[in-house]
Amino acid sequence: MAVACIEEALILREAGIGKPILLLEGVFEAAELPLCSRWNLAVAVHDPGQVEMLEQARLERPLTVWLKIDTGMHRLGIAPEQATASRQRLRACPAVATVHLMSHLAKADEREVDFTWRQLRLFGELCRVLPGERSLANSAAVLAWPQTHFDWVRPGLMLYGTSPFADTLADEEGLQPVMTLMTRLISVRRLQQGEPVGYGGTWVCPEEMDVGVAAIGYADGYPRHAPSGTPVLVNGRRAGLAGRVSMDMLGIDLRGHPEAKVGDPVVLWGRGLPVEIIAQAAATIPYTLLCGVTSRVRFQYGSPGDGYPKGDPPVVAKR
Repeated sequence: MAVACIEEALILREAGIGKPILLLEGVFEAAELPLCSRWNLAVAVHDPGQVEMLEQARLERPLTVWLKIDTGMHRLGIAPEQATASRQRLRACPAVATVHLMSHLAKADEREVDFTWRQLRLFGELCRVLPGERSLANSAAVLAWPQTHFDWVRPGLMLYGTSPFADTLADEEGLQPVMTLMTRLISVRRLQQGEPVGYGGTWVCPEEMDVGVAAIGYADGYPRHAPSGTPVLVNGRRAGLAGRVSMDMLGIDLRGHPEAKVGDPVVLWGRGLPVEIIAQAAATIPYTLLCGVTSRVRFQYGSPGDGYPKGDPPVVAKR
């Protein structure tokens, strides 16, 4: 497993996860290194300061290190011309057991772009002179760039069963969503033509019609900037948002849903409604939605063997 920081890694260890865990951003201060040693956590090294921390450390058990090389993304990583010297310094550290190599792709979600080929060639050249296991591929590269797979791949977004590409949905990539965000209707009201709905009255009923209110809003992680018309599922069939998303509620255009009543289920994304569609409507990316569900939402975990029909997502978040 790969995590962002030591706090996330310790949660997994304390939960009994014994598999290898890598801190993708490495340690932020030298005091974290003894914890990494004690809990058998591998660390990324992307900055000369982290090399110095390891050189000065005296640990119970030496660490597995992934030397991160900047091949073009220019976010984190040792400069390519410093890679050999950095690896030599790490190999000389008593606190280091093994040094592997990694980098990160900036444009793998753009198929067949020259930039990814350039990053791949540079990383490959470095790997030929620097031994160790290698890791380069993110979700998009796992699906579209087999040349980047090397020894380890690092799927992120696709672990949610979501496409990393702007031009495809999950099912087109052979993926199935693992999260369904759902709630229920708490109000169904008959409104007249011309009556506004929600803050600012930005949406006005085009005719006499039913408008529903669902118990979910931006405090739960649903995007406040999702516009009217953004799809939801009411009783498994599509409807659209009506008006601005509130903190705890959102309005739904129930034309075409004459049967809708208080208590009916509303799916915001997941089974039957790809999160990619909601992200596109809200001018964001699926990751921000999947990672943004807040703690006041109740999570239910399961699998097809735990009472979920075959093909249903094993994680359901309910408001």
